[in-house]
Amino acid sequence: MSSSVALQADPEPIVACTIARDVQNFDLLIEDMEAELGEAWGDLSIEDALAFFAQPDADALEFVAIAMDDQDEADLSKVAGVIRAAGEKGIKVIVIAEEVSPIALHQLLKMGAEEFVPYPLPEGALHDAIERLRAPEPEAPALVDPATQPTQLKTGGDREAVILVVQPMAGGTGATTLAVNLAWELSQMDRSKKDKKAGKIPPRVCLLDFGLQFGSVATYLDLPRRDAVYELLSDTEVMDHEIFAQALVTFDEELHVLTAPPDMLPLDIINSEDVNRIIEMARRNFDYVIIDMPNTVAQWTETVLHAAHVYFTTLELDLRSAQNALRMIKALKSEELPVEKLRYVLNRAPKFTDMSGKSRAKRLAESLDISIELHLPDGGKPVTQACDHGIPLSSAATKNPLRKEIQKLAQSVHELNQAEATAN
Repeated sequence: MSSSVALQADPEPIVACTIARDVQNFDLLIEDMEAELGEAWGDLSIEDALAFFAQPDADALEFVAIAMDDQDEADLSKVAGVIRAAGEKGIKVIVIAEEVSPIALHQLLKMGAEEFVPYPLPEGALHDAIERLRAPEPEAPALVDPATQPTQLKTGGDREAVILVVQPMAGGTGATTLAVNLAWELSQMDRSKKDKKAGKIPPRVCLLDFGLQFGSVATYLDLPRRDAVYELLSDTEVMDHEIFAQALVTFDEELHVLTAPPDMLPLDIINSEDVNRIIEMARRNFDYVIIDMPNTVAQWTETVLHAAHVYFTTLELDLRSAQNALRMIKALKSEELPVEKLRYVLNRAPKFTDMSGKSRAKRLAESLDISIELHLPDGGKPVTQACDHGIPLSSAATKNPLRKEIQKLAQSVHELNQAEATAN
């Protein structure tokens, strides 16, 4: 007698989970997870996730996608607890965030989340994030004693850098975004195949973060804040090219950065002589030095102003920017300082078709008796996302209008510098 037995195939193992207060609020995430993983994924609430991690089935998880919105910020500790627990199990984390503040995202990424994807999900964004998670980790480079590494700076220094300074006239006017992206765009000059065939050498660029208390250059480029910076600032009298080089970190091996120190420091920890020594060291070893200034005026601001070839000041179409710019101009004139070095940058400038906004900008310039030479468009959310990811706009949003304007500025600065160098 023969009989047939219907064999039920073992269910596909679960390799990923979504974790959310209510995953139905993220329907696009559900569609993308099904497209990427078929039936090999599950869904957990934030409360159930920690309990699941303690079960044997969690050992098969490759990653979890934590979906959150602004309502989850009220109890961010729950999400942070899930990220920490996943890290302890070796489970990678993707954060899917809708209308979540940059500060909250930064905290989650620092706690161990590997990837961040905005919601609504851009096409292919989840797929790309999963591919990055699954990519084999590069072999760790052999540890080298920094004292044995050859310095990249010459003892005497044989360059004469152009000094470009950026200072905000009010908080949130985009000064650090401008400084970081201008420095990066300048570092990319003369790097095309055509330039290399023509024998052009890319310029050496250094970015100095003088925001000793809240400097964000390290955050915007995802760079470590090193104790060597504090040691440098504490005693610039003994600084030589080696000490200065050890305090610098590099972004993508092409941009040299002196970040703000790890701890908040008073602005008067350095004086005019200290600042002058640092700028002079950078000037002799680089082609361009960009300085990101704090959102205040220190006793050494005058030193930076004298050293600068161009001193960009960022402002917006609001009363605080106008009042602060007026105070700055009056202060410089009263001390007979070179106010003519100031170049005014209007951030989030009105669009070409915004006649009302353009009229306001004109009245602002007339009331301050200044010329606004640079109008930067509003780059929107991609700018915030690029800063949170720690990458320049050229990598995060190549065609972003703000990136294009900063690229044009860098190109004009470089061409002018080359023309003057040829003439001399």
